[in-house]
Amino acid sequence: MADLDSLQQTLDISFRDVSLLEQSLVHSSYINENLSRALTSNERLEFLGDAVLGLVVAEKLYRDYPNFSEGTMTKLRSALVRRETLARVAKTIKLGDHLYLGRGEEAGGGRLKPANLASGLEALIAAVLLDQGPTETRDFILKLLAAEMGKAISQGSGLDHKSEVQ
Repeated sequence: MADLDSLQQTLDISFRDVSLLEQSLVHSSYINENLSRALTSNERLEFLGDAVLGLVVAEKLYRDYPNFSEGTMTKLRSALVRRETLARVAKTIKLGDHLYLGRGEEAGGGRLKPANLASGLEALIAAVLLDQGPTETRDFILKLLAAEMGKAISQGSGLDHKSEVQ
């Protein structure tokens, strides 16, 4: 089981409702193998976290970079919220160490899979929102993404290769 106290220390957040933190870490493969436990997967939290993440990043770009065009902001936001970026950020807080995975997912290297890390991070963001509120969540997201945002801004919008190809 995940060491929730250790994760809270890493995040510098004390959850009032630790069950939200725990739920944010539960991969659907774990649920399939542990039907007797009263847990649900992190998928609903992931949905909410994705929306909050996009909003916070968009607002930050809009407010801090008034000379950026809509197209530039769109490319930067896309680069910051894509799976690969979120997986790198999740690795910095060792989120994979705390995920609840089924045996098959664990054996298949699930703790390092970018999809699991990115999804877990989005779910974690939603858990922070529901537990701590919007202001603390915004601060949490911006702190987590600070290095990636600095890198994206300094390199320009070229990080979003998919948009470039299209």
